Amino acid sequence: MTQQKKRLVDTKMVPVPSLSIVPERDVDKRPVLETRHLSIEFGGLKAVEDFNIAVGQTEICGLIGPNGAGKTTVFNLLTKVYQPTTGTVLINGKDTAGMNTEQANRMGIARTFQNIRLFSNMSVEDNVRIGLHNQVRYGMFSGILRLPQFWQGEKKQHEKALDLLSIFGMQDMADVKAGSLPYGAQRRLEIVRALATNPSLLLLDEPAAGMNPHETEELMQNIIKIRDQFQIAVMLIEHDMNLVMGICEGICVLNYGRIIAKGTADEIQSNPVVIEAYLGSQKKEDA
Repeated sequence: MTQQKKRLVDTKMVPVPSLSIVPERDVDKRPVLETRHLSIEFGGLKAVEDFNIAVGQTEICGLIGPNGAGKTTVFNLLTKVYQPTTGTVLINGKDTAGMNTEQANRMGIARTFQNIRLFSNMSVEDNVRIGLHNQVRYGMFSGILRLPQFWQGEKKQHEKALDLLSIFGMQDMADVKAGSLPYGAQRRLEIVRALATNPSLLLLDEPAAGMNPHETEELMQNIIKIRDQFQIAVMLIEHDMNLVMGICEGICVLNYGRIIAKGTADEIQSNPVVIEAYLGSQKKEDA
């Protein structure tokens, strides 16, 4: 972990009762996400243990750690891909116990994936419109009979999809097959599709993977833009420390399924436990 000079955000972080920290601007609001003693076991192996975190309503939060630390497993728990062995996940103060992935999404949590999951043979616009499915305002009979309500709804969805694509300057690609897009554009499209579900918390799993430095710089600016424009929280898993230290306000470090540090970018970069975790991982890879 080396000292990073470039910071695109400068936010005072303050403690909240959960022993976590949130941006000062969010301290008088209920956290968008709270986890309490969240754990999961696979065949007796604890993949995530006693994970406690709070994320402010408009916070950009980083979840980092060596490979195999359990980061994506945490995302799977938050989005109900996995059900926890113990513990609680609260979205906007509401318990998600027993919910499935679709129900959690309707509660306001959306995500992208480590491996891109687009409908490759569908157009860029249609991929975004899939994300808009929970905002359809016409009924089945209107759709079957092509009543005026159906066409009004279709027009609104088309306009909404283009508006979302414009965040990344992709509106002119609306009719292009998603699978024919360059890798970086597919990454951006997946973020747009997640945004289409109208989340209050957006989870990004390695959004900069495969991007060149210029694309990563644009991504950083766009994550801040998304947070500001939609007034939502963003939580990201990322190995690019320039990105993490450049835009994340609160950072949580995971190792062997347990939190080993929480704090601001400056605190995390100078934390000896975090440095040891990363250096230890590097030594193993070099061995």
